[in-house]
Amino acid sequence: MLFSRMILLLVASQSLAGEKDGFHLLNPTPRSQMREMRTDRPDTTESPISVDAGHVQFELSLVDHAYNDDNGVRSKTLSILPTNIKIGLLNNVDIQFVLTPYVQSEFEADDMKDTIDGFSDDTQIRLKVNLWGNDGPHRVYGDTAFAVMPFIKFPTGSGDLSNDHVEGGIILPLGIELPGEFGLGLMAEVDFVYNEGTGEYGIDFVHTITCGHAIPGAEALGVFIEYIGIAPHQTGGTYQAIVSAGITCVMSDNWILDFGGTVGLSDSADDFSVFIGTSFRL
Repeated sequence: MLFSRMILLLVASQSLAGEKDGFHLLNPTPRSQMREMRTDRPDTTESPISVDAGHVQFELSLVDHAYNDDNGVRSKTLSILPTNIKIGLLNNVDIQFVLTPYVQSEFEADDMKDTIDGFSDDTQIRLKVNLWGNDGPHRVYGDTAFAVMPFIKFPTGSGDLSNDHVEGGIILPLGIELPGEFGLGLMAEVDFVYNEGTGEYGIDFVHTITCGHAIPGAEALGVFIEYIGIAPHQTGGTYQAIVSAGITCVMSDNWILDFGGTVGLSDSADDFSVFIGTSFRL
């Protein structure tokens, strides 16, 4: 039943794509008709815009570093090359493979120190289905874009980095073009997360809002600021409130650099993190 509904969703959304709906994985969109490059990084809020049919987009952090001090227990996490590989299947549909090849986490208190490292447990397969706004203003919804992104996470982590359970969820990103060339992004996400304490699944509700704008006098540069909230239900956690900010630099039509960081507003969130990354498409 779920599979048949997804097929109907793909067919219905593809009918809205217009003159580019004939392009697919084996009949790629000509470069002259490719849309402006959009990425799901560096902010947490995902873009509703999909990768053009038949093209591949790579989005990765060169390094992510996070630090947290929770009642005297200090943790440092280093993630090397967290990567999202996106492949355009149809004009409004792409498939994504999200993985982190190496993670090192150090935990330290007055009388103990421990380190775990290896392949990350955060390996996902995601499907982005853009419902409107991929290729310009919609006749009803105007300068907005919206997508549906179901995903599944596999327990591929090394040793203590894996919880040995399949997880998943759905992401609903909305993009809005505001006056003054501001861009607004909103996202609601429901994650089905395994609770090791109870041996049952709970839900994390992720909600974000981000606003971005090009830097005056340097149109290739853009800045953003974002709020991220994570509300847990029977997952063993407490509410996390996070602020993120960063800068993007458009190097060419097919290459973007970015850097920035986050600050935790709640005790349960990491105190801060920093990242530097890049995105490019073929």
